[in-house]
Amino acid sequence: MRSLPLFHRIAGQPVVVLGEGEAADAKRRLIERAGGIVIDELAPGARLAFIAHDDETAARADAIRARGAGLLVNVTDRPELCDFTVPSLVDRDPVLIAVGTGGASAGLAKALRLRLERLLPQGLGALALALQAARAGIRARWPSPGDRRRALDAALEQGGALDPMVEQEAAAVEGWLSGASAGLSGRFAIALRSDDPDELTLREARLLGQADAVVAGPDVPPAVLARARADAVRLPPGAIAPDRGIVIDLTRE
Repeated sequence: MRSLPLFHRIAGQPVVVLGEGEAADAKRRLIERAGGIVIDELAPGARLAFIAHDDETAARADAIRARGAGLLVNVTDRPELCDFTVPSLVDRDPVLIAVGTGGASAGLAKALRLRLERLLPQGLGALALALQAARAGIRARWPSPGDRRRALDAALEQGGALDPMVEQEAAAVEGWLSGASAGLSGRFAIALRSDDPDELTLREARLLGQADAVVAGPDVPPAVLARARADAVRLPPGAIAPDRGIVIDLTRE
């Protein structure tokens, strides 16, 4: 991963757009849709600049000027001049799914977005809002952050009570909370068959993605470890593992 994906809140904030034509107009619409205020000059308070010139010399000059003023810069169709790129977005407000290629192919990003649009239920945003509204009840039911996360993982996984890929009824979260049980816990062993993380079974990939701690020696490939949660504890073989939650022992066959 060569970029760090972030969602930048720009509602009510000035955002610079330099350039004319279809590409510049598209950036203006994107900013306005997110609640930002489009300005066409470098001004105090702005943090982002979108530059859309057909002429490469003008694009480079404005990129240097904006970066010198302390702004993060995006230059249309010139990824080598960009501090950030603009992903293709699937909007299920407040759920946003961003598909990016680091500027390699906007067409590929768009094709993936269109495929995801067909797969994701229209009610996905309503599910997110229902979970937000139930936050206090979820905390009361599972005071421990680890227990809370495991219960949510179980509810949101494929076939779970709140499977996000299935259109949910309005009262689904309330119904789940009234009868939900704690999620999976225990120690599990995964014997790797190769260095390719795509060869993990669905169950193995799910366990690794939900693990609280991962026990792995230096021979375990980084690409496999990258499939674990970033905040999962990494432990060497023989270390004392947590006595609660999901602990994964990664070994080589």
